[in-house]
Amino acid sequence: MQNVFVPWCLRGQWASIAALLLVGWLGAAQAQDVPAVQAAAPERRDALRATIEAAKREGVVSYWDVVIQPETNDALVAAFRKHYGLPTGFTVRYTLSVTTNLITRVEQEVGAGNVTIDVASIASPPWINGLVAAGHVMKYESPEYPAFALAFEAGLGKPGYFAFNGAYTFIPMWSGDHRGDFQGKSYRDVLGAVPPGRISLNDSTKSATALLTYMGLRQVLGIDYFRDLAKMKPLFIVRSEATAERLVSGEDLMAFGGMPTRAYQMNERGARLKLMFPDEGLVLLGQGSFILAKAPHPNAAMLWLDFTLSERGQTILAQREALFSGRSGLKPPLPDYAPPINQLKLIKMDWNAITTEDLNKAKAEWLSLFNP
Repeated sequence: MQNVFVPWCLRGQWASIAALLLVGWLGAAQAQDVPAVQAAAPERRDALRATIEAAKREGVVSYWDVVIQPETNDALVAAFRKHYGLPTGFTVRYTLSVTTNLITRVEQEVGAGNVTIDVASIASPPWINGLVAAGHVMKYESPEYPAFALAFEAGLGKPGYFAFNGAYTFIPMWSGDHRGDFQGKSYRDVLGAVPPGRISLNDSTKSATALLTYMGLRQVLGIDYFRDLAKMKPLFIVRSEATAERLVSGEDLMAFGGMPTRAYQMNERGARLKLMFPDEGLVLLGQGSFILAKAPHPNAAMLWLDFTLSERGQTILAQREALFSGRSGLKPPLPDYAPPINQLKLIKMDWNAITTEDLNKAKAEWLSLFNP
């Protein structure tokens, strides 16, 4: 074979051309990557690509939630598929539940060893901590967890196991159309503000988050306050949507535990619901989001958890559900309904110290007061 002589003057040009071709090839490869891979740290990209391919093979993720409405789910799913380059045939099975039903379902599934839920979200840190201790929550270090460091410090999450995808609260709410003259700023102002039988109260026997809220308010208001509240003969409600609807219709004139999320959603449709952020403070309920240890679609579950905790996912949840975000640096899009957490007066709750015995004792006390 003959040797090919390349003049020295051309060798530099060939080297430059080869370098340009290599850069172009790398750029094209990067351009073909889905948005999630492009945004990931270089050292994570290969692992993320593998997780995405595994999730595609699983073809589905199932999650249960107690807040997210169908329209918000649709927006999340569309953005989720685009972010990871998932096909339209990839299925997101979404179930909107109440807290007690979600707890019952998860406990039944882990007890039977037949888990169908991949990801669950609920504002009950004591219950989730119990699942973690029993080995029912997957240990997973989400790359989004560092952005939730302050929430972890407040006990609203556990590194390696769960963080909250959004927080909410139950506070006094009324309609400007039916009780527009109410100017209360304290829980004390609620007592006697409307006739007996025209106020609603969250049912602590059927809602884990209502019970936790009662426990927090009990610390600052005292039991005599709730004795006086019981004299107002409240109607007991479980779903926050129903609480808001009854205010809009005028069936109720006051809700002791209205949800800012529902006020925002109703007001977007023309209602005039108003909220009080009480002088005494409020109980912030962080929706802990976690993956079941025996999740049937673990790769898809990791992607879903990461996305809902990401800046894009948190923005969708904050905009559509008026939820408080625990993600550092995220500017609240709806400050009238969900102000920055650091601007709120929070009732301190030692979430890690609350036991099943504490919950049962509080429920028994609540029943003795209200007996729905």
